[in-house]
Amino acid sequence: MSDPDPLAELPARVRAAVRARWPKAEVGELAPLPGGISSLTFATELGLPEGDRRVVVKMAPPGLEPVRNRDVLRQARLLDAVHGADGVRVPEVLARDGATPPFFVMAFVPGESYEPKWDQASAPPSPSTVAARTRAAAEMLARLQAIDVAAAGVAAGLGNEPVLSPAQELERWARLFATAGDDLRGDEARLRGALAASAPPAAPRPAIVHGDYRLGNLQFDGTRLAAIIDWEIWSVGDPRADLGWLMTFCDPVMERVAVRDPANLAAAAAMPTGAEVLETFRAAGGAAANLDALPWFVALAHYKLGATLSVLIKRSRRRPEPDPTLERAAETTPPMLARGVSLLD
Repeated sequence: MSDPDPLAELPARVRAAVRARWPKAEVGELAPLPGGISSLTFATELGLPEGDRRVVVKMAPPGLEPVRNRDVLRQARLLDAVHGADGVRVPEVLARDGATPPFFVMAFVPGESYEPKWDQASAPPSPSTVAARTRAAAEMLARLQAIDVAAAGVAAGLGNEPVLSPAQELERWARLFATAGDDLRGDEARLRGALAASAPPAAPRPAIVHGDYRLGNLQFDGTRLAAIIDWEIWSVGDPRADLGWLMTFCDPVMERVAVRDPANLAAAAAMPTGAEVLETFRAAGGAAANLDALPWFVALAHYKLGATLSVLIKRSRRRPEPDPTLERAAETTPPMLARGVSLLD
């Protein structure tokens, strides 16, 4: 007898999970959502007595151990810890199921995600919208980092999370970069050596680190930041890591599209500078320790971006038709790594 099909069983499992909260709930068709490479994501409608409610289901990939970025229940615990924090918006977790493969159900947050320096949209946001969204992102990052990690951890069961130092964060991405071919690594060793030789002490107060905090992972309703999404690689660590990452995407050097139309170029040109992001962050009460060391974290972001994309590029090249946006990323990785080195010179 063959094993049950996890995808075929998912609708009934989702219905059972949500009925623990709404006994008469009905679940509509599960429609796959694009994006996300660590888990399977679906949208559906819950039929509730008070009216239909749109939700998102995130399930760990069947057949793979749900660990690290595939640990969807770890993501759900983080959302529980952050949801309701002053000035921070994340989707609310509504139900979960720890059986194999695990999944959770969260509220659907309508809105738009657009990365100004990378994306090519048919109707990109206006330049003024891009500028306002970037300011909103910097302000919400300050509020996210104001969360008391210890208190949030006790409330949501995150007490066993390790606190990563800057040197450990570098090692995390060095291990990933080591899996890429030599043709994708370029000046990786030079930048890694420079980062290792100058790693700053850990911040005295750790923070919740999203790990990929940029406009493309934020859901906007116009210029209002409606939710921080895509928490697959979150950690507890140095608050300067997310700040340096957001600043890097003001001018990431690495490109995903070689030729962009005038509207998308205008949106990209409206992206504030990293210095302006830092100014907004500090004006909003951002208190990342020892900002003198911030260039190190911006350089780390360049290294981490190279590590992350190198793996995606490697996978893409195994396909009959590699993704052209990833091929463009491969072409622009060497100058991006060189920029990282220059930040430390």
